[in-house]
Amino acid sequence: MSYGLPRIGLTTYRERAVFGVWDETTDLLPATYADSIHIARGVPMLLPPAAAFGDVHASAAAALDGVHGLVLTGGADVDPGRYDAKRDRHTGSERPDRDSWEIALVAAALRRDLPLLGVCRGMQVLAVALGGTLTQHLPDLVGNSSHRPIVGTHGRHAVRLADGSRIAGILGSVADVATYHHQSVDQLPDTVMANGWTDDGTVEAFEVCDATWAIGVQWHPEVHDGAALFNAFVDASASWRDAQSSHAVVTR
Repeated sequence: MSYGLPRIGLTTYRERAVFGVWDETTDLLPATYADSIHIARGVPMLLPPAAAFGDVHASAAAALDGVHGLVLTGGADVDPGRYDAKRDRHTGSERPDRDSWEIALVAAALRRDLPLLGVCRGMQVLAVALGGTLTQHLPDLVGNSSHRPIVGTHGRHAVRLADGSRIAGILGSVADVATYHHQSVDQLPDTVMANGWTDDGTVEAFEVCDATWAIGVQWHPEVHDGAALFNAFVDASASWRDAQSSHAVVTR
């Protein structure tokens, strides 16, 4: 039986934006995310923050009822209060609507073993949701700005991927990636395994150990050379959809 293309939920930015004659708070997302999902034969569905309206956990569960995979996209810094840290002077302003919404989405997605891909901020949200912590300003740790070399422009660097990991099976032992971040994961919970690093030791990829398909990457696959990763993710989402549909038919 054919079930058509899988629907993929993508979290959105919420920013002040100017378009046409309007200047107002807007839910938006770089088109490269949706394009990457389309190219991988998925249907992108935007999931803007809903934290300010009612029960965020109920809203997250309802939102995921309509999709077969979830992408946590990039964006602003996670509030350090979410991992019991004091705010560094380099950390951006709080975005409680996004933080609450995306952490609730993570919990709902993992409960149903929904395929999940965290990109840049999304990787950090996934880590924090599971009990991890972040380094708030990476240049203070590594001594340079190689992870965000030019403001407003994605840099490039290599990432070494662990042999035998799912992501190495997709991308090979080394990946050339687009980078733009000043924060990174620090302490990871026991349920997460790091499997990608830069030469300076920064964790660039991890997998959630007890999930069928849940990967975080610190880089931006929607910007550069991300087709293999998005293909694998959308394929996993289609398989999850098919398994759920088959189970529903059997239990009728």
